[in-house]
Amino acid sequence: MRSFRKYAMIGSLVLAAALVAAQAIRIERTNPSVRSEIAADPAIKPLLKRACYNCHSNETVWPWYSGVAPVSWLVGSDVSEGREELNFSEWGSYSADVQERKLKAIAKETGEGDMPPWYYSIMHRESRLSPEERTAIGNWTASVLSQRGPR
Repeated sequence: MRSFRKYAMIGSLVLAAALVAAQAIRIERTNPSVRSEIAADPAIKPLLKRACYNCHSNETVWPWYSGVAPVSWLVGSDVSEGREELNFSEWGSYSADVQERKLKAIAKETGEGDMPPWYYSIMHRESRLSPEERTAIGNWTASVLSQRGPR
């Protein structure tokens, strides 16, 4: 039993030292300037801001835990990946074809409940979209796409 306690104590100290050392590896928590934000219907824009903008814009609100490793690494990775996939703050830089693909993806991902991700919504209850809000986003994207005409 003594041997187990000894190894448990050593393991705990190693883990604590690793967590302290991990704090030295910082993520970049920046918000580049907004270049050309998406023009969305006034009823839809607040939904996008509430549910999407923390990962899909240059207007990320960095929570306190985004400064604590190793969680900070996950948050930084999610924001980086989210901005790369879709960035509402860079919308005008996308070609018409890319905008069309992204609008279809927005409708699909929100409509199927894949966005925002469940693990994000656990910590950010305000990001949860009701079925009606998901339908509203889908209707908005369909309206925008129909105004563009067939391609």
